[in-house]
Amino acid sequence: MGLTASVLAVDAGNSKTDVAVVAADGTVLATARGGGFRPPVVGVEAAVDKVAEAVGRAFTDAGVSSVDHVSACLANADFPVEEEQLAAALHARAWGASTEVRNDTFAVLRAGVTEPRGVAVVCGAGINCVGMRPDGRTARFPALGRISGDWGGGWGLAEEALWHASRAEDGRGVPTALARTLPAHFGLTSVYALVEALHLERVEPARRHELTPVLFATAADGDPVARSIVDRLADEVVTMATVALTRLDLLEEETPVLLGGGVLAARHPQLDDGVRDLLAARAPKAVARVVTASPVLGAALLGLDRAGSSVGVQAKVRAYFEA
Repeated sequence: MGLTASVLAVDAGNSKTDVAVVAADGTVLATARGGGFRPPVVGVEAAVDKVAEAVGRAFTDAGVSSVDHVSACLANADFPVEEEQLAAALHARAWGASTEVRNDTFAVLRAGVTEPRGVAVVCGAGINCVGMRPDGRTARFPALGRISGDWGGGWGLAEEALWHASRAEDGRGVPTALARTLPAHFGLTSVYALVEALHLERVEPARRHELTPVLFATAADGDPVARSIVDRLADEVVTMATVALTRLDLLEEETPVLLGGGVLAARHPQLDDGVRDLLAARAPKAVARVVTASPVLGAALLGLDRAGSSVGVQAKVRAYFEA
């Protein structure tokens, strides 16, 4: 009662949206969850409508109609021009006196550090990396897939596993247990049958992501081809992190490197060990750790950073989400 709503924090990914209303003293007044944020698929306004549904519930629960500042970390905000367009679309909803949009990877980074300083690599459906310093400097990548030089993420791993399995089965490539384990996951007896089922959508395209855990299980069983794919991902994660550290002049300082997203958070031993070993060799002062806190915490902290909130206020918000 009587608390000022300081920040509306929004973490909107492709599959879900989390929002939180935070008071000036760090009290979390309300939270809500909504659907995925996919402006490339449904258009900007329809995507913002999904966010609006969650914001409406949170505002009602918090007993407010607006906040001082909207801090939104959004999927598909890959270029500054997209951040500006999405910020304008959110600001038009009059949720706050000011609005700032960042790529959703920044939320993972900020959730994992006590100050806005470090690098985060997120490997979920795709792969991305960002870095930031307290002075406002950032490092980032477009992260649009192969056209922007990216490799990895759950979708990329599934595609790579299928590529090797197909070539193993028809003789173009070396033998691999993936030729057996991938189709077996869907109750099929050959990679040919799996490719046909995916092509004709007898297996829904969205289910391709199910092949990524199969890849890791096959690697854990010792298959050389599967293990080589996992090793390649570890190398890609560390390459992105090292480049970001270099751009921010943090390579020679002790700096957190946060690992987030479903693939990295799963802590697959081969991948986890590979990332840490490669980081030790290429960026010895980097301190790697997996982020388990909700990314909406990061969005809230970024908003509170802008407001100049105290360490105590930020700690109160963190305690709420980490409870």
